[in-house]
Amino acid sequence: MSSGVGVTIARGLIGGLGVLLMVGGIGLAAATGGGGDLFAALSLFVPGVVLVAAAFLERLRYRSLAAEATGDAHGPGGGEQAPPEPRFRPTEERFVDPTTRVPMRVYVDPATGERRYVPEG
Repeated sequence: MSSGVGVTIARGLIGGLGVLLMVGGIGLAAATGGGGDLFAALSLFVPGVVLVAAAFLERLRYRSLAAEATGDAHGPGGGEQAPPEPRFRPTEERFVDPTTRVPMRVYVDPATGERRYVPEG
C-alpha cells in the first residue's frame, strides 16, 4: 500500500470518527431534551468537530497556491516541475525530498515570503 493511500484511509477514518461523535452528541442532546446531559453531549460533539476539521484541513495543508486556486490535484513528489517565476529567488536552503529522494532547492518570493521547492540537477 502506498503512503498516499494510507494517508487517505487514515483521513477517512478520522473524519468518520468525527462524524460519529458529532451525531452521537446531537443524539444525546435530543434524547435528554438538551437539559441534563448538555455537558456530555458537548463532550462528544466538540471533539467530533475538531476531528472533522483536522481531517479536512490536513488535506489542504500541502497544496501549492496554484493548485489551490485551480482545484488541481496534488502533484507528484519532487516539488515544482517547472522553474519558478522570476519573482522567486534561490535560497541557501536545500534538502532531500523524503518521498522521492530528489535533492531540492528552496526559492522564496522576498515580497510575500511564499516558498517554492524545485528539484536540483
